[in-house]
Amino acid sequence: MNLLSFESVCIFLLPQVLLVLGIQEIHTDQEMIGKISAAGQLMQCSASLDVLFLLDGSYSIGKGSFERSKHFAGKLCDALDIHPDRVHVGMIQFSSTPHLEFPLDLYLTKQEVKERIRTIVFRGGSTEIGRALKYILRKGFPGGRNSSVPEVMIIISDGKSQDSTAMPAMQVKERHIMVFAVGIKFPRWEELHMLASEPTEQHVLFAGDANDAANGLYSTLTGSVCSASAPGCKVESHPCERRTLETVKELAGNYVCWKGSKQPNAVRASLCPFYRWKRVLIKHPSRCFRTVCSDPCDTQPCQNGGTCVPDGLDKYHCLCPLGYGGDIHCAPKLSLECSVDLLFLVDSSAGVTLEGFLRYKAFLKRFLQAVLGQDSPMNVGVAQYNDTVMIPIEVGQYKDAFSLMKSIDALNFSGGRTLTGRALQYIAQHGFRSAPVFADVQDELPRVVVLLTDSKSQDPVAEAAKYARDQGLFLIAVGSSFMRAELTEVTGNPKRTIAYLDPQDLLNRIPELQRRICSVDNPEGCQAQSLDLAFAVDASAGVGLENFVRLRGFVRSSCSYFSINRDVTQIALVIYGSKAHTVFALDTHTSNSAVLQAIDRAPFLGDSASAGRALLHIYGDVMTVQKGVRPGVNKVVVVLTNGGSMEDAAAPAQQLRDNGILVFVVVIGDAQRNTLLRVAGSPSYLIHISSYEDLQYYQDLIIERICEEAKSPVNLCKPNPCMNQGVCILGSGSYRCECHGWEGPHCESGVLRGYSPRSPVLPIHSHAQRSSSGLQHFSRASRHTRRRQLRTSAGNMQVRGGKGLDFSSQIS
Repeated sequence: MNLLSFESVCIFLLPQVLLVLGIQEIHTDQEMIGKISAAGQLMQCSASLDVLFLLDGSYSIGKGSFERSKHFAGKLCDALDIHPDRVHVGMIQFSSTPHLEFPLDLYLTKQEVKERIRTIVFRGGSTEIGRALKYILRKGFPGGRNSSVPEVMIIISDGKSQDSTAMPAMQVKERHIMVFAVGIKFPRWEELHMLASEPTEQHVLFAGDANDAANGLYSTLTGSVCSASAPGCKVESHPCERRTLETVKELAGNYVCWKGSKQPNAVRASLCPFYRWKRVLIKHPSRCFRTVCSDPCDTQPCQNGGTCVPDGLDKYHCLCPLGYGGDIHCAPKLSLECSVDLLFLVDSSAGVTLEGFLRYKAFLKRFLQAVLGQDSPMNVGVAQYNDTVMIPIEVGQYKDAFSLMKSIDALNFSGGRTLTGRALQYIAQHGFRSAPVFADVQDELPRVVVLLTDSKSQDPVAEAAKYARDQGLFLIAVGSSFMRAELTEVTGNPKRTIAYLDPQDLLNRIPELQRRICSVDNPEGCQAQSLDLAFAVDASAGVGLENFVRLRGFVRSSCSYFSINRDVTQIALVIYGSKAHTVFALDTHTSNSAVLQAIDRAPFLGDSASAGRALLHIYGDVMTVQKGVRPGVNKVVVVLTNGGSMEDAAAPAQQLRDNGILVFVVVIGDAQRNTLLRVAGSPSYLIHISSYEDLQYYQDLIIERICEEAKSPVNLCKPNPCMNQGVCILGSGSYRCECHGWEGPHCESGVLRGYSPRSPVLPIHSHAQRSSSGLQHFSRASRHTRRRQLRTSAGNMQVRGGKGLDFSSQIS
């Protein structure tokens, strides 16, 4: 039983010991800790003072606690201005006998004292505090100055003296020596209080937190021998705790015991209490005195919800919420330097709920507070919708932020159905009613609509959104992540869709919304770059129907990144198995919505694959002037494949590159890298993806690479814009076609004997000239006019040759 009791005591003690080793005497909030730390940097007692440390080096302390005592003594020295004319420091280590480590007059700089303390060696022995005090009474302060210099003694010990301390402690204090008692390890507080000067709560410290104890020492010295505390600092008293381990007696239970015998051969038994001893953590409530200095954050200089963090004694920095930080005090850091007419279209239907509507109002206010400056060139309006649309704040109605915020506060929740499509159509017709600046001059600021909705529309949105975009409105949509697909359908471009995860994340989207609004004059990606882009999609059995649908979806979402029309981006789609088929050519569709609908009609083929035939088809029947290729525009082919049957694709791919057409290879799954590199021509144009599910994560990278290519220099003669074996000859920023038996800017018209056809009418800027030699000269500056001419010529050729038909009508 005794063995078990001892074991249980040991198991109990271990966590307690671990806990106590990290105990701090002061338990306070972070603000108080910060102020104590700030005070510590100001603490420098600069009076004439002799300070003698008595360092307990007994076995009851142990080497580990002795090293902590040395560290604590060094920290206390930080509060003392050690100098030949001011504070002197000496040290005695005591155990069985006192040992002078260094006298008061030996080291006269703080660096020397702290370095010497660091080298002191633990001696060991019994704890004889009384003998150490008698040594002081007999020898005085070794190396001390005359009696006019105040004497301070700092005893660092656990207080477990093995000799009598009461009488020598009283005699030391009668000598007018100021005594501080510092508890280390698990102190015996009653004995430390007996050692310390009065009032004891100001002279008893705990070494568990060196910074805090150094503050307490300085606080007491300031009230007596040291100079007054620094400006802005004051000594405060507050409750604190002192903790230690103590041995207590605990009832273990009642057990059967022998009580003796009244009759022969009879034993008398009874129940007896059994006790065990264990050490427990004891808390001693007390009061502590600490110097607290005001810091620069007390004036709360950070605005707009910023958090002030002190940097030393007189400096600070602000942790600013998102959208703020324009200066050190968290002024709004965003600004809409772009000049736009901005209308917020806010969902006020039952689907978004009252809570969601209020959240959007708060978002509106936070956004406008962050971006609206006094000189903001932006005109703002707010509309809200459900079954109907209201415009309570007309665009540009308020010119000052205060009135605008007040009007937003007055918006009321409506409820009703979510008719987003009807709202978009209404806004396109009635949302912007700006009066002309002058009688005959209209204000041409870009018109931006920001849709805020968290509810799926109960009417179609695609056609209404297209109508709004066709009216020149720049649409941006903000909503929950589950609304992403519908929001992208509204904007027509994933880059203009802002999806948030939760209400807090909505506020985090403020900078992104600011960038999207101002991108109206500086389109991202390829929105402003001319590009002829063809997708070649593997529709073979090796890919499979399910994965083909994924590839088709990838093409569909990728097209949303481009502005599809005759003057910016043209897109063609080719699918291939053993043969290649043009789903639609470059010049077939002139809008994003038409391209998206045509992609959905692309069929799965399901036979074997030949990427080589697909690239040959693109070279001869897609990337040609007859099918809409524009001279002076970069051309890219993106091959989406599982990597099978690529051996025959290297030569056609090189032929495309030789004609100025980039081949970009996206491979999903396992494939031979060397073969793929020959097709791509460079590792920069090869992306290897492990699975079809991961394809979506590479879309931004692929689009970015394509857009980089769209900005590269162009060779106007690649591919050859001259028809009927005409020779393209480059000039300075232009080209010309040398025709043989044909005429026209691109050798597109045959010459009949006795008849000289009129050449197409060219604009003045084209500099196209007829000459007797048959050369046609064409500058890059007129490429859009040339493109229209090429389409006219190509139309004539299609009538004659029967080529270039829209494949979607054949295979859908």
